[in-house]
Amino acid sequence: MAKYDVVFFDLDGTLVDTAPDLAYALNQVLEEQGKHPLPYEAIRAVASHGSAGLLGLAFGIRPDDAEYASLQERFIAIYQANLTRASTLFPGMESVIDALEKSGIPWGVITNKPAYLTDPLMAGLGLNSRAACIVSGDTTANSKPHPEPMLHACKLTEADPAQCLYIGDAQRDIEAGRNANMHTIVACYGYLGDHDKPESWQADAMIQHPSELSQWI
Repeated sequence: MAKYDVVFFDLDGTLVDTAPDLAYALNQVLEEQGKHPLPYEAIRAVASHGSAGLLGLAFGIRPDDAEYASLQERFIAIYQANLTRASTLFPGMESVIDALEKSGIPWGVITNKPAYLTDPLMAGLGLNSRAACIVSGDTTANSKPHPEPMLHACKLTEADPAQCLYIGDAQRDIEAGRNANMHTIVACYGYLGDHDKPESWQADAMIQHPSELSQWI
């Protein structure tokens, strides 16, 4: 059984199931624009790709399109007002966190979500005081898949990257972890789409449920 200096988690789709609130906000914007809401499962599959992915799915637009900025502003406003409306830890994740804390292994979050959304979400779920560090998408100059946020998290926790484990549900998560010389695990229970091929991401392992992390910690 491996023991790591620190275990780091991606946030959306790995540690916390935020898709219900992201879907709520996106469908509210669609309805305001006179469009039909999208099925939850369609939204869930792209929930890890931020507002660009979600608005692209809903409206077929890109960040450089003229209407993108106003739609993004409205989407973020609704989401920000509903951060913990239905978002919760994934089933079994509370036990994982408890096991880490009882074993004296610090855990943290490394996400591409901006801090103005990450911090109140973590606080609303009572996780901010438990995490050894929280690195958001705008904490460092570069975000995942760049290794900078990973290395910054290691600096904050005084850990050797080679002795750390990172769990994420997107290819950029695994790339970032590998770029930082961390051990990596794909959270296949997260927000993977039909076109994702996690077996090609070169992670150390893939898990179907948070409870499988017990053999790693």
